[in-house]
Amino acid sequence: MIPQSFIQDLLGRVDIVEVVDRHVKLKRAGANYVACCPFHSEKTPSFTVSATKQFYHCFGCGAHGTAVGFLMEYGGMGFVEAVKELAQSVGMKVPEAERSEAAQRRAEQGETLHDVLLRAAQHYRNQLKDAPQAIAYLKKRGLSGDIAKRFGIGYAPDEWQSLAAAFTDYGGKALADAGLTKTNEEGRRYDVFRNRVIFPIVDVRGNVIGFGGRVLEAGGTDSAEAGGADSAARGSPKYLNSPETPVFEKGRELYGLYQARRAIRDAGRVLVVEGYMDVVALAQSGIEYAVATLGTATTPLHVQKLLRQADEIVFCFDGDDAGRRAAWRALENSLAQLQDGKQLKFLFLPEGEDPDTYVRRYGKDAFESLLSGAAPLSRFLLDELTRRVDLATAEGRARCVHEAKPLLRQMQANALRMQLVRELAEKTRLAPEEVAQLCELGAAAPPRPQAAPARVLRRPVTPLAEQLLRLLVLSPGLAQSLSAEHRALLNTPEMSPVVELVEAIRASGATSSAMLFEATRDSRYAGFYEDVAARSLTDAADDETAKTILGDVLRKLESQRVDSELRQLYASNAPSETERQRIQELSKRQAELKGSPGSGARAGA
Repeated sequence: MIPQSFIQDLLGRVDIVEVVDRHVKLKRAGANYVACCPFHSEKTPSFTVSATKQFYHCFGCGAHGTAVGFLMEYGGMGFVEAVKELAQSVGMKVPEAERSEAAQRRAEQGETLHDVLLRAAQHYRNQLKDAPQAIAYLKKRGLSGDIAKRFGIGYAPDEWQSLAAAFTDYGGKALADAGLTKTNEEGRRYDVFRNRVIFPIVDVRGNVIGFGGRVLEAGGTDSAEAGGADSAARGSPKYLNSPETPVFEKGRELYGLYQARRAIRDAGRVLVVEGYMDVVALAQSGIEYAVATLGTATTPLHVQKLLRQADEIVFCFDGDDAGRRAAWRALENSLAQLQDGKQLKFLFLPEGEDPDTYVRRYGKDAFESLLSGAAPLSRFLLDELTRRVDLATAEGRARCVHEAKPLLRQMQANALRMQLVRELAEKTRLAPEEVAQLCELGAAAPPRPQAAPARVLRRPVTPLAEQLLRLLVLSPGLAQSLSAEHRALLNTPEMSPVVELVEAIRASGATSSAMLFEATRDSRYAGFYEDVAARSLTDAADDETAKTILGDVLRKLESQRVDSELRQLYASNAPSETERQRIQELSKRQAELKGSPGSGARAGA
């Protein structure tokens, strides 16, 4: 693991303007630099790089990050690779052998999950070399050695404890935590993946975070021997994914996204399919911008992630009823993420075909011809709604509007929703205003709340919390000036993002926005902090002004706390002498806080 202190030192020496300019030519625009965004197609520059904050942000597609993040996104690098390239550019050597105290403790307790998963992936790749049946299967599916290598494809032998050859501590906790082994009722440890072609699942940093396994077939059937109790495939599902772990969440990750990012950017399109073999077969045929969900329906987080990569998403499903149901779930989970200028489309393949079989049978050009005819989300939505009812009757038309209501209410009040309302009104013999009224669509109807995990929290809880975060992102040094009394004011649930940020800054010594983002890269609020920074990119304030604003915010927080305590004390029917004295103290303090902007609230005072 690379020490956090080294990363902080590296970012202090690197200039993000120089890093970006080596790949995308920048032009000065006031205090910042601009260019047409390298992550989406545009004619007017909206990609902005701040030299003072060492941060980039695109006001068009929302891409943002540090110099490290830029190399990861633009160059398709892993985190370590990006750090190494930056270090080399400024003559620094990455101290890979050196470990932070926390990393050292983890090393003493056992290997990290990433270490375990990487070693398992290497083991599976090595096993593929000596597995003629697995190699024959891949060749039969039309895959070359280069494609297998690119996706890290391997093989899990039909053995109960194959991983014991790669891990001396096979019975330890690490393999079980990584989802690679289980223990049966007799207490015997065994491998989860057996007699399967293995597809490593990789995150955007290039870390192996899990696996998918496709059971091998023998003689046209599963490889279970007749009556063989030890056969890996007997009674097993055709496809098997790793269970969720601290590093792997199926609702967040997409198979093949790491390998496809550059192709997605070049094509301006991302194709979402249902299986690993579909992704790999499409890449083999030259369609390299495909990704796959991991045994789950498409989630809002998937859509959010993909819309940052491309302006067009095409969902590809089988043409049967199950495929249409899966497509409808994808549509429902996409509505809240829709933006004008972005397109979602739906492609239904001919019966009996999937992307793998179709592209192998008919080729790249034929498949891309199908893509060009994919139905826009608006058409799929309206066709599906009207297919379910009898529009020749008043009851059918009323039901159509009723079923459209929750869908339209999820959407932002943008041009697309307006167009859908007009088309729905025409089909149901109503005026657009009547449809809007029946569906309770306001001028800016909020999207349906989505239950997002805490680690991807995006929205500040209170205005004061957002104000504090903006100050700390712009001037991280302010965190060092907060006294214990000031930090005590933040001990409320809505201030948890602020508390975590303050602790990260104080622990890392970050002095710039870029240093702050790398110090909080693994925080559950990392994306939230970056969003705050993106909104603050053009803000500017000197240190004295920032301290004054911070003092004012702290004063308001203390005033809120005093008010809350006073209300509780006043609620007492017969306050004690101690409570009456406390009311006097708090009333006096409240008068001071409301009477003087600087009363005891200035940071560092």
